[in-house]
Amino acid sequence: LEPRVRAIVLIGVGLAVLQQWSGINSIFNYAEEIFRTAGYGIGDIMFNIVITGAINLVFTLVAIAMVDRVGRRTLMLVGCAAIGVSHLLLGGAYAAGLKGLPVLVFTLCSLGAYALSLAPVTWVLIAEIFPNRVRGAAVSVAVSALWIACFILTFAFPILQRTAGIAATFWIYAAVCFAGFVFVRAKVPETKGRSLEQIEGQLGL
Repeated sequence: LEPRVRAIVLIGVGLAVLQQWSGINSIFNYAEEIFRTAGYGIGDIMFNIVITGAINLVFTLVAIAMVDRVGRRTLMLVGCAAIGVSHLLLGGAYAAGLKGLPVLVFTLCSLGAYALSLAPVTWVLIAEIFPNRVRGAAVSVAVSALWIACFILTFAFPILQRTAGIAATFWIYAAVCFAGFVFVRAKVPETKGRSLEQIEGQLGL
């Protein structure tokens, strides 16, 4: 609860919430409904779900190869921007009444950007930014926030879809991603190539 430590814990909580409220887990959890709304039949829906899983795996492997070369902060910034743009386009496709391939392409763009950035890198940053003396408790707080945010996201998606429409739902997720870009740029340090002690010094701890 020390002010300096509390500020870093809030950054960790912010990263955790951003990872979930970027909206990607809504695609995973409600893929059948999302693709059905886009006009796909059950056979195509199942095939699309297989494709989304494959994209998730491939880009996660790419992220593993890139995270120490490109840097955590850079990947997070690229991811927030790319997911936000993809959500904007996906919402626009729904708003325009487009069916089929455009919706699948924009969905896969969102998933690929997420698997390359927010999905794995959030966990890396949560493990690195906290000072040694409080790391266990701080990581616990951040991870608890992540799963609470996941519950809220999953619970809220059907409500948002019914009340605002699926296009507006993805535009809301896009707004969260763009806000996350500003948050990461302003508050999140680059931890690539730095020891835990150097990161503490960089954060003034």
